[in-house]
Amino acid sequence: MRMYIRLLLGLVGRTLRSRNDLLMENLVLRQQLAVYARRQTKPQLHNEDRVFWSIVARGWRPWRVHLQLVRPETVVRWHRTAWRRYWTWKSRRPPGRPRIDHELRDLIRRFARENPRWGAVRIVGELRALGFTVSARTVHRYRREVLRRPPSQSWRTFLENHAKDIWAVDLFTVQTATLRTLYTIVFIGHDRRRIVHVSVTRHPTAAWVWRQLLEATPWGVQPRHLIRDRDRCYGSDFIARASRIGIHTILTPVHAPNANAVAERVIGTLRRECLDHMIVLNERQLSRVLREYVEHYNVTRPHRTLGLDSPCGRTPQQKPGSSARVVRHRVLGGLQSEYEWAA
Repeated sequence: MRMYIRLLLGLVGRTLRSRNDLLMENLVLRQQLAVYARRQTKPQLHNEDRVFWSIVARGWRPWRVHLQLVRPETVVRWHRTAWRRYWTWKSRRPPGRPRIDHELRDLIRRFARENPRWGAVRIVGELRALGFTVSARTVHRYRREVLRRPPSQSWRTFLENHAKDIWAVDLFTVQTATLRTLYTIVFIGHDRRRIVHVSVTRHPTAAWVWRQLLEATPWGVQPRHLIRDRDRCYGSDFIARASRIGIHTILTPVHAPNANAVAERVIGTLRRECLDHMIVLNERQLSRVLREYVEHYNVTRPHRTLGLDSPCGRTPQQKPGSSARVVRHRVLGGLQSEYEWAA
């Protein structure tokens, strides 16, 4: 009985509906039948179907009652996606700020070229007086093209040009067999990577460090610039005293060993090739070992930065005869070796 009452009420409701609602109902039902009529296991919705239902959902209020293919939430999501894509397309524009006219660009470059002391704001004022409206940032961009300075020389080029006038100094520690600490100071020339002076002490006072500088610079042979770190053992008056004898002291930044890279590499070489392979007994033995190795380092050892030449220069030997042979000279008991032709 309830079913018949429901059908009767539905029939009465349909007779009272407007013609437009009946047409829309017929349209949406036919569209869904067309989707079902596609020969597929599962009905597949195309972009045209999604657009159709997005339009219907926007213009016809009772669309939810007649929708059978998908859930109403899906249609709402389609509509939002279509709306988002529409505004993305409508608000599209080329990337970046709009370019100004060629006339205005040429005028900015002309003002900057003819008046190099004018700033960007001053040029903006002059352009505004001529009827052009432009921001200071835009003027700065085109002004920079005209006033671009030549590139500065690299730090490596600077060091190569001034290497003959630069020395580096640094201290490092060596532990003895009796667990005592010895301090070693090394002076290195930047031009040929030559170890100028080396000395050892147990107490690196400021007076001792200054005496080592005087011993490393006899007869006026001294650098114009001396690179060192901020160790307190140099003393508070080291810079002033060095300046009185014509040496400008360059202090490296804190915790920046690369600023004194030449000295750090030489100390690393001393450790890897010499000190790491022996046990130091006392100060006297360490001084003797360092003097012998420094002689080998300066005269014989090849360096990459010098084209595999030694700091003091090494002339290639010619084979003296067919019966000549290569002989070995042991340095530090065979820790290092030197070779030459012998007849």
